[in-house]
Amino acid sequence: MVHKLFIDGEWVESTSGKTFKSFNPATGKKLGEVQSGNKKDVDKAVKAACNAFDEWRLTPPPERGDVLLEVAGLLEENKQRLGELVTREMGKQISEGKGDVQEAIDIFKYMAGEGRRLLGHTTTSELENKFAMTVKRPVGPSGLITPWNFPIAIPAWKLSPALICGNSVVFKPASGTPLCAVELVKILEEAGVSSGVVNLVTGSGSNVGTPMVEHPDLKSISFTGSRKVGKLISRKAGLKNVGLELGGKNPIIVMDDANLDLAVEGAIWGGFGTTGQRCTAASRVIVHEDVEQEFMDKFVEETKKLSVGNGMECDIGPLINEDAVEKTEYYIQKGKEEGAELVIGGEKREGLFFDPTIFTNVEPNMAIAQEEIFGPVVSVLTASSLEEAIEIANGVDYGLSTSIYTENVSKAFNAIRDLDAGLTYVNSSTIGSEVHLPFGGVKKTGNGTREAGIEGVEEFTETKTVYVDYSGQLQKAQGID
Repeated sequence: MVHKLFIDGEWVESTSGKTFKSFNPATGKKLGEVQSGNKKDVDKAVKAACNAFDEWRLTPPPERGDVLLEVAGLLEENKQRLGELVTREMGKQISEGKGDVQEAIDIFKYMAGEGRRLLGHTTTSELENKFAMTVKRPVGPSGLITPWNFPIAIPAWKLSPALICGNSVVFKPASGTPLCAVELVKILEEAGVSSGVVNLVTGSGSNVGTPMVEHPDLKSISFTGSRKVGKLISRKAGLKNVGLELGGKNPIIVMDDANLDLAVEGAIWGGFGTTGQRCTAASRVIVHEDVEQEFMDKFVEETKKLSVGNGMECDIGPLINEDAVEKTEYYIQKGKEEGAELVIGGEKREGLFFDPTIFTNVEPNMAIAQEEIFGPVVSVLTASSLEEAIEIANGVDYGLSTSIYTENVSKAFNAIRDLDAGLTYVNSSTIGSEVHLPFGGVKKTGNGTREAGIEGVEEFTETKTVYVDYSGQLQKAQGID
């Protein structure tokens, strides 16, 4: 089946006359075809979004919330079907595929509630008989560019706040998982989103993403993906509002008083869940030297139990494509060359499958300890104290998610205070963010944007300050006579 673009409430073919295929990374089998959109399609989609914007922004926010709540209900009805599609198209284990959809359900429900908040604040004036407050206004037609690793959840994280705030959108999904995006937009259509409010243009970054970023009528761009592309967007977007989430190199700290069984469980889930293809993946484990051997024995033992294969049946699914396999192979070879010890894994299997891999004797400055791999590779480092562990944890360009395992409340709160990251977990892994709390990082993880939670609406709104002078005379501020 060849799927179409969704522009101005209609499913249409691309003006390019071209399509591209979506494949199951576990089997290599074709799943479907979608349109190869281009600049002309983007122009049409942006025009539709601009034409629909005023009507949508003037729709009372609670009514917009009703539409989002309907989306959540339809996602719930289709959770099994969509979860299986996520697994087939992206590759992750089926329970994670359904979890991907559950995140979308949760965020649409949460943002539906924001339709009765969208809070500003009131304050006093320095003058008599004068009232002061702030209100939220939608930014305007917005471009959403999403990755393949959470093909339902991350689009939902962007669509739901954009829509509840009164923005119209042009949505470009990753080319690796376009079918998930098509199905999500079908649900938005069924839920009653007005024509032109949501527009879907599938295609490559160069043919669709770049024209979106450069389009003068899109007022904001929200992007989740690689740091390389994020930098390019920053240069090309001009004066648009830009939200960037650009990955991580996330550490788990395991202290000498930690529950090691729990810490190992967290390292397994954080390092190898989604085959390591998460921006919050725990690709570094920093273990106190006094418990390193005991931790490693347990870690390797549990890693050996993981099954690798089709996500419908196994613990560890495929990598998304050949580029991801080659990147993982590159870093494994790099780790060996730099002197790290390969303890387990390191082998590519037939197809896009890769064994879960653990390195020890890793130094903080090694490439495998500094750079995002986005594969099932965990580097284990040692530290002699909490202070050294935190120094190692902070010694990378990224600052997204962090974790510490300890039974000592003082150590836990020192870590919370001193770890340079947008998220810190205590006695839990680096993954598992909940939709009612803000998500995002510091340093080169992005540009400070937070998604989800009460701050999730900030990316898609502007603040207007309002003064009402009811004194009946001209009053001059700052004490001017």
